[in-house]
Amino acid sequence: MKYSIGDKVVHPMHGAGTVEDIKEIEVGGKKVLYYELNFAGGNMVTNIPVDNADKIGIRAVISPEEAKQVIANFCAYDVCIDSNWNKRQRDNIVKIKSGDIYIVLGVLKELMYREQTKGLSTSERKTMTAAKQIVVSEIVMSGYADLESVEEIMGDSIELLLESKK
Repeated sequence: MKYSIGDKVVHPMHGAGTVEDIKEIEVGGKKVLYYELNFAGGNMVTNIPVDNADKIGIRAVISPEEAKQVIANFCAYDVCIDSNWNKRQRDNIVKIKSGDIYIVLGVLKELMYREQTKGLSTSERKTMTAAKQIVVSEIVMSGYADLESVEEIMGDSIELLLESKK
């Protein structure tokens, strides 16, 4: 799919951002078109080759209606955590790289729950932060809810889950 300046897109590992520019950059003597993406969470900007955008997993931001469904799925998602942290961490990275917001959502909820119940290793905490950035940035960029509302809903969902597991 081709994007235009101003389009809202999602990068599988960085979350939601905006196409700020489409520019031609010379690489190895050959001119290549790039999307310049500015990401919502932070001041990160990156260039993605237009011809490789689909292969990388760049996709359009979900609609507000879809964001509402994502929030509902987060609240309804029941955690299932593998006790082997090394395997869990490898699996979570693969899930995040999928670019599927529903799969990343599961990673986020499981890690948020585990953080409250058993704690996280440093690498899992980084993975949780990345998953949260990806999910929250897309929901916010969809226009469905603001940052504070999304974080409050997620926090409340974890609290309810903790209460139900007692």
